[in-house]
Amino acid sequence: MAQPLQNITISAPGFAGINTQDAPLMQNPSFAAIADNCIIDKEGRIASRKGYTMVSSNGSTVLGSSAGIESVGEFVQTDGTKIVFSAGNNKIFNGTSTLVDKTGGATITANNWQMASLANKFYLFQRDHAPLVYDPSTTNLTTIAAHPAVAGTPIEGNICLAAFGRLWVADVTGNKQTIYWTDSLNGLIWTGGSSGSLDLTTVWPNGFDEITALAAHNNFLIIFGKRSIVVYGGASDPATMTLTDTILNIGCVGRDAIATTGKDLMFLDFSGVRSLSRTIQEKSAPIGDVSRNVNSEIKSRVQAETGDIKTVYDPNNAFLLVNFPTVGVVYCFDTRYPLENGSYRTTTWTGMKPLCFEITDDDELFIGVLTGIAKYNSYTDDTGSYGLQYFSHPLSFGDSSRLKFLKKVNVTTFSGENSNVTLNWAYDYRGDYRVGVYALPDFVAAQYNISEFNTTAEYSSNSSLINTQKVNTGGSGSVVQIGVTTTINGTEIAFQELNIQSTIGRIN
Repeated sequence: MAQPLQNITISAPGFAGINTQDAPLMQNPSFAAIADNCIIDKEGRIASRKGYTMVSSNGSTVLGSSAGIESVGEFVQTDGTKIVFSAGNNKIFNGTSTLVDKTGGATITANNWQMASLANKFYLFQRDHAPLVYDPSTTNLTTIAAHPAVAGTPIEGNICLAAFGRLWVADVTGNKQTIYWTDSLNGLIWTGGSSGSLDLTTVWPNGFDEITALAAHNNFLIIFGKRSIVVYGGASDPATMTLTDTILNIGCVGRDAIATTGKDLMFLDFSGVRSLSRTIQEKSAPIGDVSRNVNSEIKSRVQAETGDIKTVYDPNNAFLLVNFPTVGVVYCFDTRYPLENGSYRTTTWTGMKPLCFEITDDDELFIGVLTGIAKYNSYTDDTGSYGLQYFSHPLSFGDSSRLKFLKKVNVTTFSGENSNVTLNWAYDYRGDYRVGVYALPDFVAAQYNISEFNTTAEYSSNSSLINTQKVNTGGSGSVVQIGVTTTINGTEIAFQELNIQSTIGRIN
């Protein structure tokens, strides 16, 4: 007797992002096993990320065979003038469309600068380098020590923060316990006035730590260690600032692994990506609340990464990016609507190979890449294509003991004009995927927006960008995994629905 078809309809497949923490068969179909080169769009669908277009035109000339642009920062002067500084090939550049060498006489052997502006001057710090200052009154970039208004000896720290009307500097080779600060409203004054320092040796809650990052949030000075956090209030007057909180067994992995969202401060701990506000509330063991659904992945990435992990929050796209440059993957956390467990919906990006990020005053996301400064837009990486992948977790149709005979999968997409889409399916945790390939129409759009697999779509004057393809499938197994892949080359695409039709057979 013929068995009736049973359906699994996955509306907005991958809506909840990647989940590699929980047992695959126990997961809601809204979770993805793989969602690469994707974002979660405003409609809650898995959609293609944007790529980047080059802003600078002479990168190959000035960067030579170096890694590329490894640091970017924007200086907004009091008169509204905006200058973008960048670093690569052991040089400092300014400009966007044309990178102009401003290195001058500075001796530079690395490009991992942290940049900050204070009182209409722009400062650059990195480990074992004389810190630099750009003074718009002279348009010169010099060492701070060479500036005619300097007082005292500038600290050669790796970490620099402009907050509470002064510069804060830490992570000096040979002394990772002390934080230093300049006089009020003057990053050139390192002695006298209200300048000073604080040794945290007796402050760390676990007895010993070293400063890894600094931040200002909600009028508090946040000092991150590797395994602890200390919080000071009243930092506008360092002489009277007070220790208001300490957090044990949670810290930050590196200087650039923090990003402010305005309402919160996100940071990468060895246990995962965390929210400062939740960490202060809970003071719990390090479980990585923001990245909870991919924590094991994040932990392994942190351990494997030998480069500089960098993060950025993009308010226009409402995502937090965490880049592992040597590993070659970016984790994208959608911040619009947290999941019930408090985590953020997560996707990954590969192939882009960013080195650093900067959100400009005009809310553009600048990206340092091999060939110069780029910005996040378009649907190519420079002029190259990139692959998008979505794969579900294994689906059992409610009973993993019975055989499933997959008959048809209806794939509903948005946009993706002229793209070739591949439907993948495999049974019983095997990687031998069967495939069905079809081409999306040139959207004068398909009549009723439905066409049969390997047939020609009918067209009308309807301009809708929704298209459903019915792909015939075959084979059998106890569980089935579904995937959709395509190449992004100038056109966005989003996956709106998967309707999976199967008959159910005997107990396997």
